[in-house]
Amino acid sequence: MGDERRFEPISLPCEWVEDYRPGGYHPVILGDVFNHQYKVIRKLGDGSYSTVWLAHDLNNNRYVALKILVSDVSESTTELRILRHINQVAPVEGPQYTTQLLDEFEHHGPNGLHKCLVFEPMGPSVNSMVEELPQFKPRMQDMKVRYPPQMAKRILKQSLRGLAFLYENGIAHGDFQPGNILFSLDDLDSTPEHLLLQEKDVEARSISPSVQRLDAYYFTDPPTKIVTPVGLRAPELILKGAVNNTLDTWSFGCLVFELITGQPLFCVPWSDWEDDDHILALIALLGPLPEELFKNWKTSSLYFTPERKLFNCQLGGVDPGKEPLMLEQTTMEDWFDQAGPDLGEEEANKVKTLIRWILQYDPAKRPSPAEILSDRWFCAIDA
Repeated sequence: MGDERRFEPISLPCEWVEDYRPGGYHPVILGDVFNHQYKVIRKLGDGSYSTVWLAHDLNNNRYVALKILVSDVSESTTELRILRHINQVAPVEGPQYTTQLLDEFEHHGPNGLHKCLVFEPMGPSVNSMVEELPQFKPRMQDMKVRYPPQMAKRILKQSLRGLAFLYENGIAHGDFQPGNILFSLDDLDSTPEHLLLQEKDVEARSISPSVQRLDAYYFTDPPTKIVTPVGLRAPELILKGAVNNTLDTWSFGCLVFELITGQPLFCVPWSDWEDDDHILALIALLGPLPEELFKNWKTSSLYFTPERKLFNCQLGGVDPGKEPLMLEQTTMEDWFDQAGPDLGEEEANKVKTLIRWILQYDPAKRPSPAEILSDRWFCAIDA
């Protein structure tokens, strides 16, 4: 039995079957009706703590995204408290910038009691939408897949408005990344249900619309652990585990670079030395760390002399008998230019200046989302 496969392999990512257990996911069958109102018609996605389904709201004749939490976390989460708070303090403005919580209820199932959240359905994420643009079909070899500059600028400006809205209400997002920036949908409710139904087979593909996850937290109650992707993490988070109100701002600065150039500013593959890899890239692209941060880098001696002179770029240090590895140090501005963004020189300089302004090592010096909105690049008439 040791070599026998327990499950048939499938080619698409999905949740683990073993997680359908007491305390885990609720088993959903297409056509199930929840709360006598929401008929499930296709799967949208899954995460560590929930599955998400497109459902037909039979009472209001509209489509919704139904998020079913695992029963272990069905109590009132920070995400849910914040969504309720937004609905109360900004019922008109909130839906312009965040996914709107339409309803909530509990469902008893074989694996326990599950909190169910009902949202407006949203469209593709910024991560996935770029692949659907007509200019990239058919996909040609060596084609640069990135948003046209003005489209990228509008995405950035609108998402920045969303951050500013959250900050005005004392809320940080906590996981600000392209996968959590969603396009809105136009007139989905006029689409007949049979056109949205998912085929009942294991290879059926999940499609957008999708629902945004807020790992957002109150400024007054920061979490002990942040789930921001590695390449978008601020240096104080990497080196000190420090959580502050500017982590989203740092992530946004990285995304300005990424959306305009089509390349991530910090590409940090997973390894035992990923923090060192990230910090070396930070120093190369943005300049030396201030002493207050550098002293928290416990493995700095593998790369820098006591005088803080770089002598080695080999992750993990120099192997016995080997020469130190030295790599060419490229600044953020040079890396931006090498990516060849579709911008004139004057506009490119504005963008590089904006990124520098945002990505400051001292959190106290980073601009707020509202201040970034007033930058001359965002204030231009084409934004």
